[in-house]
Amino acid sequence: MRRGIGVALTILCAAVLGATPTSAQLPPGLVETLHARSIGPTGMSGRVGAIDGVDANPDILYVGAATGGVWKTTDGGITWQPLTDKLPAASVGSITVYQPNPDLVWVGTGERNRRNSAGVGTGVYRTLDGGKTWTGMGLEETGAIDQILLDPRNADVVYVGALGNSWKDSEDRGVYKSTDGGKTWAKILYVNPRTGAGDMVMDPSNPNHLIVGMWEHRRWPWFFKSGGAGSGIYTTYDGGETWKRLTAKDGLPESELGRTGLDFSRSEPDVVYALVEAERSALLRSGDGGDTWSVVNRTENIDGRPFYYGQVRVDPKNANHVWIVESPINESTDGGKTFHTLLGFNEVHVDHHAFWISPDGKVIADGNDGGVYISRNGGGSFRFVQNLPFAQFYHIAVDMDTPYHVYGGLQDNGSFVGPAVTWHNGGIRMYDWDEVAFGDGMATFPDPDHPRYGFSSTQNGDIVRFDGQTGERKVIKPAAPDTSTELRFNWNAGMAADPFDGSIYLGSQFVHKSTDMGVTWTTISPDLTTDDPEHQKYGESGGLTGDASGAEAFTSIVAIAPSPVKAGILWVGTDDGNLQLTRDGGRTWTDVRAAVAGVPSGTWVPDIEPSRFDSATAYVVFDDHRRGNNAPYVQVTRDFGKSWTSLVTSDLDYFMHTVEQDPVNPNLLFLGSEFGMYVSLDGGKKWTLWSGMPRVPVRGIVVHPREKDLVIATHGRAAWVIDDIRPLE
Repeated sequence: MRRGIGVALTILCAAVLGATPTSAQLPPGLVETLHARSIGPTGMSGRVGAIDGVDANPDILYVGAATGGVWKTTDGGITWQPLTDKLPAASVGSITVYQPNPDLVWVGTGERNRRNSAGVGTGVYRTLDGGKTWTGMGLEETGAIDQILLDPRNADVVYVGALGNSWKDSEDRGVYKSTDGGKTWAKILYVNPRTGAGDMVMDPSNPNHLIVGMWEHRRWPWFFKSGGAGSGIYTTYDGGETWKRLTAKDGLPESELGRTGLDFSRSEPDVVYALVEAERSALLRSGDGGDTWSVVNRTENIDGRPFYYGQVRVDPKNANHVWIVESPINESTDGGKTFHTLLGFNEVHVDHHAFWISPDGKVIADGNDGGVYISRNGGGSFRFVQNLPFAQFYHIAVDMDTPYHVYGGLQDNGSFVGPAVTWHNGGIRMYDWDEVAFGDGMATFPDPDHPRYGFSSTQNGDIVRFDGQTGERKVIKPAAPDTSTELRFNWNAGMAADPFDGSIYLGSQFVHKSTDMGVTWTTISPDLTTDDPEHQKYGESGGLTGDASGAEAFTSIVAIAPSPVKAGILWVGTDDGNLQLTRDGGRTWTDVRAAVAGVPSGTWVPDIEPSRFDSATAYVVFDDHRRGNNAPYVQVTRDFGKSWTSLVTSDLDYFMHTVEQDPVNPNLLFLGSEFGMYVSLDGGKKWTLWSGMPRVPVRGIVVHPREKDLVIATHGRAAWVIDDIRPLE
């Protein structure tokens, strides 16, 4: 929406429009003038990956979002400051404050919780001034950092536990050590290309004594396996010069092992706990510093979903007071023999990943899929932090109301509708956002013909129609075309509305179409995927601990894009690499993927943007990071897919999520990447990173057709609006 930006923009507009196609680039200062503003939501926050605090002053906390960067508070969580917005460090796996000098902080990137949507790591970073400035300290190829340990006697001695890239086998994993503050690194513990450091702890009484839980795991787009011969517990007493692998003779389970969570007691360092994934998972306790172990609890579900949680924490003042950090927070006061639920489904958001306790045990900071909760009475009560905008959007849409609304689905936080601007004092508030569907929110958009209604999908193609006036929600998921067919819906299934007749489309392996708001459905395509049975094993996924939640559903449709220029033209992208086109409303289909050069076969097709000016033109994003390839791929066709041209230049980094064409200027393009948004003024010959917003994953972009606002969905920092982009047009 126009905000009276003024004469300065008129001058900038003339500068842009006067540029030739070969020299078109953003004029200096334009990004700062056309700044992005966050519109939330914050009330449902988002997934948190790591928390650390200052022992001498628990009001100082550092929080690392799963895909929203590092934030700091100095007043116990009342106010927060983002610290890493200019860095490609959106996904945080570990934060470590050097307690003798709390201005020295290390951050390890890449989520430690290795789910299908885990953020991507870019190595380790260090600040010497409490987060004002940062320096990249290497290890860029390690994928994800589970833990960083600092020798309290010498800040130059640093240990990094690297999980590695879960999507491919590589040697960039294990335990690394630096003795010169991160200038150089030595890999001091390595097992095999599929085994990384899953957790690592330092003896409070002896910094040369470390215990590491090595974890063999591997993720494919269609399957996940936790456990293997490489998993195990290793100990060292000489700072990693020599290691001992513990065995069943030392008290470990005799079966194959998976992920292990570890923690020392600070009050009694001989007491150590290990939460071990095995054929029968168990909580172990050691009374001799981790040399030998005994089982204290082997009840069913003692280690629920270890790939996503897998942490145990010990009260700094009481060796028998233990928490297991998982879907709820479970608490024991008898050394792990029995547990009760401290934070259940009714008290706070579920799915916990970070749990920091102050040395006196009074301040506890909990990070979960819904944000951060803080207790100042040892866990007696918790306060939700309402001003951390970590919401993880998957898609974005807008309506034509005045003021207009923004629609989108959030990871594990439902689907919401909120205003781009409000007419009351105080700006956009939490209560301005309304939840319209539950679950892991995906595509959400208004009914183009009936504005009071809208549609929202959750994981695996569950879809509802909602009524914005009454609040009614009705499940309208289509059935299979016959009783012998099982539908395959991706975790983030393709979904769209037809711009000509208001029909809605939903993708399984087929395209389903409804012309009556989801009351009835028609299947308008054959199976558009490869239908490879070897890639349909998601029901068996998990490895040692089964985890068939549907997140690994494969050979399915992830993008549906009807042409806004000509009715009957529909583009479809699949997770197994097909790119299908119909020009007759679904009667006939052609897979045009073979004509695309320079993109590995089988690469995911997450977004398609049919041109707003020419029915034969479409822009397509390909994403291969789920096979360990982080390269960007963006292509355009101008002849219905017969030939393609790459729009990738040296300006682009990492993989892309989405592409958007401006509705006024056909040469104005926007790209959403894993680390920010790019803009091109010349049809993709030159790209510029948009520095006026954080470098976080951008999953959806839309230009409001009336207001010309640019609305951006980030996966980790909620939604943003750039008011009135006419200077770019």
